[in-house]
Amino acid sequence: MAVTKSPLPKFLQLPQNPSLSQKLMYVGLALTLSFILLAFFAPVLQAIGLLQNPTEFLSNPMHEAPSGRYWFGTSRLGYDVFSRTMFGAQAALQVVIVATALSMVIGVPLGMLSGYMGGKLDKVLLFIMDSIYTLPGLLLSVTLAFVVGRGILNAAIAISIAYIPQYYRVVRNHTVSVKTEVFIEAAQAMGANTWQVLSKYLFFNVIQSVPVLFTLNAADAILVLGGLGFLGLGLPDEVPEWGHDLKQALEALPTGIWWTTLFPGLALTLMVVGLSLFGEGLNDLVNPRLRKQIRN
Repeated sequence: MAVTKSPLPKFLQLPQNPSLSQKLMYVGLALTLSFILLAFFAPVLQAIGLLQNPTEFLSNPMHEAPSGRYWFGTSRLGYDVFSRTMFGAQAALQVVIVATALSMVIGVPLGMLSGYMGGKLDKVLLFIMDSIYTLPGLLLSVTLAFVVGRGILNAAIAISIAYIPQYYRVVRNHTVSVKTEVFIEAAQAMGANTWQVLSKYLFFNVIQSVPVLFTLNAADAILVLGGLGFLGLGLPDEVPEWGHDLKQALEALPTGIWWTTLFPGLALTLMVVGLSLFGEGLNDLVNPRLRKQIRN
């Protein structure tokens, strides 16, 4: 009996007997994709009238409990909590993608250049990156947020600085080990300049761990953004953001108004858990030997 081959590429095919780590990775991927869909469809649902404007004050009494009319209830400022939670996913993704992309775009080239060139350049960059790395990420982001101000781009910049050393250190260490390989020496002997060696021969051999680092940093960046919003340093007040909404909700929590805290907090938690599970599972696939060493 002939075996029918799957039309999917090999890396997209699900294993017949997935491990616990792989199962958790699929759960994390499902959660992450769910929030991406929420962020994408929120404006569409608002445009066709199925979702309230998240910045519009409702004429209803404030602090209305969840009901068929307002699924997640309303806040003390008269906002629809369901709409704010949906659009909060959009704000989180915008900031997180920009923040992690900025840190990756800066950290990866610097790590490659530092590891390949060595010498004084490597020592100077190592000193700078280690100095940044020793600072707590949230404290550094809070300090920078004071300087750059509020807004999506400003929040992303404030968050991204803390992650640059992580990309730098990972890529630099891989570059130091790969630059002594025979194919690098052969390229140099054939007259390849520094740019050609970095772009053609080193780049794809030193970025294996970057996607894993990207997902784990994204999960951490959501928490940092929530912290900035809670402190009033993230996005403007009118922009739906889970951390800011939690700050507003905590003032009403002692009076029994639980829904304004529950739903933004649950959304933030699930998105962080989803990205963390996906990142850890991806790390097991990319670095299986490291996981075996830890278990042993």
